[in-house]
Amino acid sequence: QVRLVESGGGLVQVGGSLRLSCAASGRNFGTYAMVWFRQAPGKEREFVVGINQSGVTTSYADSVKGRFTISRDNAKNMLYLRMNGLKPEDKAVYYCAATEAWIYGSRWYGASTYNYWGQGTQVTVSS
Repeated sequence: QVRLVESGGGLVQVGGSLRLSCAASGRNFGTYAMVWFRQAPGKEREFVVGINQSGVTTSYADSVKGRFTISRDNAKNMLYLRMNGLKPEDKAVYYCAATEAWIYGSRWYGASTYNYWGQGTQVTVSS
């Protein structure tokens, strides 16, 4: 099992930047594919970006391509999300999640793919 704790959310102006972190406890962090999802008020949880176990393969939602960057440090049991050029529509609670499965193609996008979830961190973008 793995326990996930997000941090780094906050209030930022349009066009600003934030870096979210997800700390994982437990063993063998490098055996988990990791993702960031987000959920805005009144909307379903949606896939943002994912990274495979080694960090070599990533998958981005079209809405964040070119603005967001996912990375991981398996030695430190950490997952990161660098968010640049933030827009009002990026406002949401951001969750990191994990699965021990090997993820490819459209499997990245479904929340049911992931067994472990953090509690979320709020990102607010003011105009």
